[in-house]
Amino acid sequence: MNEAARPLKRTEIRQQNEALILKAAEKVFAEAGFGGATMQLIADMAGLPKANLHYYFATKEDLYRRVVQNIFEIWLEAAEAMDVADDPVTGIGAYIEAKMAISRAHPDGSKVWAYEVMHGAPVIQDYLETTLRDWTNDRIARIEGWIAAGKIKPIAPRHLLYMIWATTQHYADFGHQIATLNRGPLSDEDWRRATAAVKEILLRGIGALD
Repeated sequence: MNEAARPLKRTEIRQQNEALILKAAEKVFAEAGFGGATMQLIADMAGLPKANLHYYFATKEDLYRRVVQNIFEIWLEAAEAMDVADDPVTGIGAYIEAKMAISRAHPDGSKVWAYEVMHGAPVIQDYLETTLRDWTNDRIARIEGWIAAGKIKPIAPRHLLYMIWATTQHYADFGHQIATLNRGPLSDEDWRRATAAVKEILLRGIGALD
């Protein structure tokens, strides 16, 4: 049987429907916030009956937490290069590149996270107090190792991470402002230059580059 004509398995149908729902939910939550979003709005955006949403996600909060978890896990994966790199140029540089690429590919997910945190994280405070805090402490220890080895200046690792997050996520959260000032959406070349500039400014600032 031709692969294209093969009937989809139930697990494949479920994966496709979940992906469709999550993409729609990202956009609706990014535009309306948790309070303004409704399951009906998300269903309309996904082009599915509202009952389908409740089949996969019992409540709006369940769906919201899944959207937040998805972008959070993508960000966590972006730091893997920093964990295995021997030097900060390679490790932090790859982390910046990954975070910039995520801002381009998942702007709505980043906006949902920003909206939630700016409103006191009423739904995901547990993420901040556990997973994110532990992750941050581990990365701080990694950066402190490079400082001890004389590979970067004796900067404050925590604030370096904050700067990386703020700068890279700015390209997602304030994409409209950037597009306006750029007289249009960033092109492939614009993104390449932006990523290179962010890397150079941050790496040179911490003394990783000569």
